[in-house]
Formats: sequence, C-alpha cells, structure tokens
Amino acid sequence: MTIQIRKTYRDLNPEMLCDEIRGLVQRQEIIAGEAKLQTYPLPSGATQSRINMVFQTQADKKECGSAHVIDSPEGETKLILDLDENLLPKERVSALQEELDFILSSYEVKW
Repeated sequence: MTIQIRKTYRDLNPEMLCDEIRGLVQRQEIIAGEAKLQTYPLPSGATQSRINMVFQTQADKKECGSAHVIDSPEGETKLILDLDENLLPKERVSALQEELDFILSSYEVKW
C-alpha cells in the first residue's frame, strides 16, 4: 500500500524543495535517486517545471517511493510524495512528514 503526502507551497524554489527532500529522506535511511528535471513551455510564454525523484531502501535497494514536484509560473510549487508502507516503517514515514512540516510550513499554502 502507498502512503501519499500532498503539499502546496508558495514562493519556494523547486530545486531547493528537492534538495530538502533529498536530505530528509537520507536521514530516514532512504536513498534518493537523481532528480530528473523537465521544463515545458506554456501558451503565455512562461515555463513550467516538473521534477521527479525515485527512492530506494538502503538495505536491499528496492524502490520504495518517489517525489513529484511541479512548479507553476504563479509561484506555487506542488509536491506529491508516494511512500511504500510495506517497505518503510510507519515511524520513518511519520518522522519524514514531521520534518517536512517543520522545515517548510512557512511556505505551505493552507486550504
């Protein structure tokens, strides 16, 4: 089963968000793969970025999740973290979410 964490941030650089995620998952003994950046043109002439990162367990290198970051020209950055609860203990997932909230809560858009 997959646990999904969804966040929307305002005025947060997507590359910085990926770097923070990389550091946070490494503290939870998860390997973050290379961040793959794709940029798309919009009809307005602006661009939109998409970054994907795959996670693996340190012990056996099994794929255990991913991060998807989408940046919009309006200044919003959306994050979706998918984590496999069969491969990651709930304590690690909870600790990851708590650290993410602590570090980035001032950028988070509250609905």
